[in-house]
Amino acid sequence: MIGDFFKLALNNLRRRKMRSWLTMLGIFIGIAAVVALVGLGQGLQTAVTAQFSTLSTDKLTIQNAGTGFGPPGSTVVEKLNHHDLKIIENVRGVEIVVPRLVRTVKVEFNDRVSFNYLGDVPEEDESRELVYESMDLKPMTGRLLKPGDSGKVVIGSNIAKKSTFNKQIEVGKTIKIKDREFEVIGILKKGSSFTTNDVIIMLNDDMEDLLDIDDEIDMIIAQVENPNEIKGVGDRIEKVLRRDRDLDVGEEDFSVQTPLEAIDTVNQVLVSVNIVVIGIAMISLIVGGIGIANTMYTSVVERRKEIGTMKAIGAKNSDILTIFIFESGLMGLVGGIVGVIIGTGLSMGTASAANSFFGNEIITVSISIPFIFSMIVFSFLIGVFSGLVPSYQASKLKPVDALRS
Repeated sequence: MIGDFFKLALNNLRRRKMRSWLTMLGIFIGIAAVVALVGLGQGLQTAVTAQFSTLSTDKLTIQNAGTGFGPPGSTVVEKLNHHDLKIIENVRGVEIVVPRLVRTVKVEFNDRVSFNYLGDVPEEDESRELVYESMDLKPMTGRLLKPGDSGKVVIGSNIAKKSTFNKQIEVGKTIKIKDREFEVIGILKKGSSFTTNDVIIMLNDDMEDLLDIDDEIDMIIAQVENPNEIKGVGDRIEKVLRRDRDLDVGEEDFSVQTPLEAIDTVNQVLVSVNIVVIGIAMISLIVGGIGIANTMYTSVVERRKEIGTMKAIGAKNSDILTIFIFESGLMGLVGGIVGVIIGTGLSMGTASAANSFFGNEIITVSISIPFIFSMIVFSFLIGVFSGLVPSYQASKLKPVDALRS
């Protein structure tokens, strides 16, 4: 019986191909938008999480609040300095503190110009190893920096690629940074964070001299003695910095963050953005549902004689209701399936384009089978509910009135 209803509904839709496809257009767009946005949103959250995954759970990052976009510390009103460094060193629970500089610089090679992040490492063995560990820096070729390596740099894997300067950079080659030549002694292994793949590392003294930096720190990495007390140590650092800067709670012009807090903050923003954008996409589904309802109303008017004939030969109200609900549900089902296919293709295409642009696999599309199934079911239900009222009206037509029209 159900198979007969399905065949009859499918034949009715086939007879009105153009109208049916135009009716389902809103469902296509809505489902495709939701699938693409959710897939990319989850993939983006994974990518953002990966950017922080290189930081250990026993390290705090202290930096000033920025006034705009740019590398850490480059857009702040008042930068951290060595006075702040001494204060943090004396906080109970802090084992080691390492000052960091991160800036954007002009890089030249093979008569080509690029702008990349430049970061420093200290010459002290313990502090330098802490930086290497916290950023998960390992050489692919060559070696990392050590004391006495003035005039030498280590570069990220993306910078070394032929696509960056139209020529592969190899260990032993010389690059220009702000018109000063530096020898490349190492190329970093490709990491999960695109920032480390696009960074240039040099010794602190070289960087301060190159950029004429005096008593400025862009960020401070603080390793705590006990990882289980990292939150308490962070609170104590905030307290002493507020007291030193004469700031009240809530007026901080700096931030003290653990990797988990940084991930949570970014994920909250991404989730909020996803909810808003998906809400906008849902409007297309509402429009699609209205389109199905309108088509079903029209179908009832056009097929009054057909309805009257079916009732005259014994069709019940429930049979007529089921036939029309099958038709509206089928439109929602087909719209959902096509929308899922389009949305999956859009999300994969967008992710591929973004990865090609950044030269790294930073975004992976995350679309689960249960999610796809739920979207198809949701689309089917939209079709069913959109067709309920027209179907009910069709089922209530009297045979005599229907045949007379």
